[in-house]
Amino acid sequence: MKILTITDSFHTGGKERRLIELLKGLKSRGVDCELIVLSDIVQYDELYKLNIPIHFLKRAYKKDISIFKKIYKLIKKSQPDIVQSWATMASVYVTPIVSLLNLPFVNATIADAPSYQSFFSSSKIRKKITFPFSDAIVGNSEAGLRAYQAPSRKSYAIHNGFDLKRIGTLLPKEKVRQEFNISTPFIVGMVGKFEARKDYETYVRAAVKLVQQRKDVTFLAIGDGANLEAMRALVPNDCKNQIIFTGRQSKVESIINLFDIGVLTTNHKVHGEGISNAILEYMVLGKPVIASIGGGTAEIVNDQETGYLIEPFDVEALCDKVNNLLDNETLKVRMGKASRDRIDNHFSLDKMTEAYIQLYEKIANKAVLK
Repeated sequence: MKILTITDSFHTGGKERRLIELLKGLKSRGVDCELIVLSDIVQYDELYKLNIPIHFLKRAYKKDISIFKKIYKLIKKSQPDIVQSWATMASVYVTPIVSLLNLPFVNATIADAPSYQSFFSSSKIRKKITFPFSDAIVGNSEAGLRAYQAPSRKSYAIHNGFDLKRIGTLLPKEKVRQEFNISTPFIVGMVGKFEARKDYETYVRAAVKLVQQRKDVTFLAIGDGANLEAMRALVPNDCKNQIIFTGRQSKVESIINLFDIGVLTTNHKVHGEGISNAILEYMVLGKPVIASIGGGTAEIVNDQETGYLIEPFDVEALCDKVNNLLDNETLKVRMGKASRDRIDNHFSLDKMTEAYIQLYEKIANKAVLK
């Protein structure tokens, strides 16, 4: 079986990470994969290590209609059994092409679960106009499928899968501590871009309050983005040695390995998480999680078991839960172990790969029967 996937770009992000993991899994199972990327942006070196055919088709602008012909020629030449889209604009491009070539189409663009969407949301519009032409619609959470009102008869929730090889060569903890000049016994961290979708303000305000109360904890904020400097400005001078903004990091797993607690606060006014890759990374490394309620987060974090779900924008609740875990080693260890067990049992790379292969076979068999 040959799967040709088309996506917009390879910036660092959860959508791109999920696709790399899937391609790894499919290749390990002997599935023939090919990839079209509608830009020349690649911020994951792992993409090149997959050793699969990759075609970069750079658009002159986001809605460049001249790209249709190039995509058509590539797909026709490739002769895949199934075409799969991984981004909404990619879906718009391939929809008429798969119809012309009579190819099965898997629309795998749902990776978030917004609680509110404007009627004029471009992402929503693109999804809605391509759903009717899709043989299968895949979301990485049940919440995402509901949020976009995907037709239930052809919708499938396939959770992210984590490749354990990613944590096989972690840097020594002491080396990472020295790099960021961390001397406190406890470390709390959050990984995410400094954009409107992530509620770093709640995280930073809670961090300031807690380091003013206790001197045994350091807070790390890992990532970059437009709001980074605004968040730095919230930290008083006397707290700066315990609240560290690392910027973008390539060895994120080694830093997370230092954490006692992983936090993900989300701005639910503009974004709903699907299945967060940051949360996956916390849990696979055995960390209890504190995260905002909403989207698909409850599909991975079991409240009171693998961590805590708190109301959005609740600084006091975040402080309370951090204190509770830092002051109760037994609870912290138990929740961390439950986190790792949950990844092993429900979010493995093998589990995700098998779910996609079963879906491809189902779609391919339907196409044969037509």
